[in-house]
Amino acid sequence: MNDMSKIAQKAIFQTQEAFASVGRSRNSLKIGVPKEISFQEKRIPLTPLSVALLVEYGHEVIIESGAGDASNFLDQHYSEQGARISHDKQEVFQCDIIIKIASPTPEEVGMMRNKQVLLSSHQPSLMDIKVLQGLMRKQITALSYEYLKDEGGHLTVVRAMSEIVGATSVLIAAEYLSNIFDGKGLMLGGVTGVPPTEMVIIGAGTVGEYAARTAIALGAQVKVFDSSIYRLRRLQNNVGSRVFTSVIQPMVLNKAVKSCDVVIGAVRANNGRSPCIITEETVSRMKPNSVLIDISIDQGGCFETSEVTTHDKPVFRKYDVIHYCVPNIASRVARTATYALTNIFTPLLLQIGENGGMNNMIWSDKCIRSAIYLYQGMLTNKDIAEKFNLPSKDLDLLIVANQ
Repeated sequence: MNDMSKIAQKAIFQTQEAFASVGRSRNSLKIGVPKEISFQEKRIPLTPLSVALLVEYGHEVIIESGAGDASNFLDQHYSEQGARISHDKQEVFQCDIIIKIASPTPEEVGMMRNKQVLLSSHQPSLMDIKVLQGLMRKQITALSYEYLKDEGGHLTVVRAMSEIVGATSVLIAAEYLSNIFDGKGLMLGGVTGVPPTEMVIIGAGTVGEYAARTAIALGAQVKVFDSSIYRLRRLQNNVGSRVFTSVIQPMVLNKAVKSCDVVIGAVRANNGRSPCIITEETVSRMKPNSVLIDISIDQGGCFETSEVTTHDKPVFRKYDVIHYCVPNIASRVARTATYALTNIFTPLLLQIGENGGMNNMIWSDKCIRSAIYLYQGMLTNKDIAEKFNLPSKDLDLLIVANQ
């Protein structure tokens, strides 16, 4: 009998009382995982084996029926590992901790009860004031993935998704260069005696680094541009091979963009809109059937010709250049993204249980404190407060006052 079969049998036949007697957790959590209703969101925060681990530690996991279907995790897979499958969304939203991917809608906030804990994405640039006010009225303690840091001080969820998006963007470019999608008919990379495909990557952050890694591995000729010498040097060292790098100088960048086959825009803004790097005039002079992928589109885009597209209709042509401007590229590979996310969220949930609840966890872990934007309904994030012109409070002082 393999390991998965053993875990499945354990989850099915061992009683909840037996789980509780293990005594590993100071506080048993009731965790709800609702089905995502946001447009084209296919990821789910927990895999079946992560559920098995949480259940083994004495926690109860309630998953809305069909929540994992888009990632090819079926209800049966979760129930075999000890989760309770619910067809009632209201029941899922009554759990102590709600963990989901996308920000909740106003309707979902309406189903929540007072003083719950919410773990979700919540970008300030995309935030709905009605959602924020609803959470504040219900005195919710809410954590945003965009601010969650690991022990090294890195934005752990953002980095994990950036790695996936960077690598996937190159594979998307390879698709649209082929004849199947009315592209140039080029193979991304090259073969003996044939010049390699030329690719320009704008931005040397995590997305740019993993795009460069993938493109170099396929044999493409890569040029990376960024405004920061530090990021360019870091990319050069991390990639481990010599790659063309340059600070963003308009003449050099525009010349490279006009002559390349693929250009990937991965410029991020710390707050607000991403800078527009490439003008419409430059795009109009690119080679016919070139591929332009704007990863910054969720922050407004870094190409003047960019327009938001969807997974159903991911591309459009302008000046005979193929534009791919889908905001949520990670959902294109939802199962891989789910595995990456569950590696972050499962230890986090176990820590919350070990610490006796979220309040104690916030007190003992500064990495968690950086991600909290609502503490018992009080706004503690300055970026969100400035956007909506609302007062914010210092989280450290609030925690001390509530101890």
